[in-house]
Amino acid sequence: MRIKVINPNTSASMTALIDHAATSAASPDCLVETVRSAMGPESIESHYDEALSVPGLLAEIAAERFDGYVIACFGDPGLDAAREIADGPVVGIAEAAMRTAAYLGRGFSVVTTLERTNSRTWELAERYGVSRFCLGVSACDIPVLEVEAALDEVALACQKAVATDRSDVVVLGCAGMTAHCAPISERIGVPVIDGVQAAVLQVESLIRMGLSTSSLGEFAPPPPKSYTGLLAQFRTDRP
Repeated sequence: MRIKVINPNTSASMTALIDHAATSAASPDCLVETVRSAMGPESIESHYDEALSVPGLLAEIAAERFDGYVIACFGDPGLDAAREIADGPVVGIAEAAMRTAAYLGRGFSVVTTLERTNSRTWELAERYGVSRFCLGVSACDIPVLEVEAALDEVALACQKAVATDRSDVVVLGCAGMTAHCAPISERIGVPVIDGVQAAVLQVESLIRMGLSTSSLGEFAPPPPKSYTGLLAQFRTDRP
């Protein structure tokens, strides 16, 4: 079994963090390959960043066939488009983390990076059908590329979220927080969910059950057509 984990930004250090989390979660017979996009933003902290991260993500999906794929950014950029073109199941880390958290308590809090992303997190919770379990979204206001070195600040934000929201579980809202999961859980005494590990295990489970995305309706392969300019490589009308 082969799973490709894609960091949609171009940060090498963040990709290394993601790879450690992904490979440590996977079963011994599951080969995980973690890559970063060859094009796009160095971090994803806005709608603009997210939009421009999608071509690089889709290029990685199309580059080689794997049994399943993980999108390792908490905004789950390009998830629908990835499901249209991938041969195997595709799971984003926000969806995986939120659904996992809903198994573990009556409600969860999401602690993310910048406050400007809070509304996007609420939108995703609604989309994934877990909004009634999401009791709060808060930010530690630390940029994505700095959050790896900010364990104390993230832990304090998580502790405040649990107290304010009266939640039972915390979801870490950034792939760059993956190494903080265990130490924060130990500090604050509640389950803390890392979406990278949750997504890898969910993809692995789907593959073992022989399941993939339905090809009916909107997730059928995109209609054949050509693209021009910088997007010429993404044409879908190849023979």
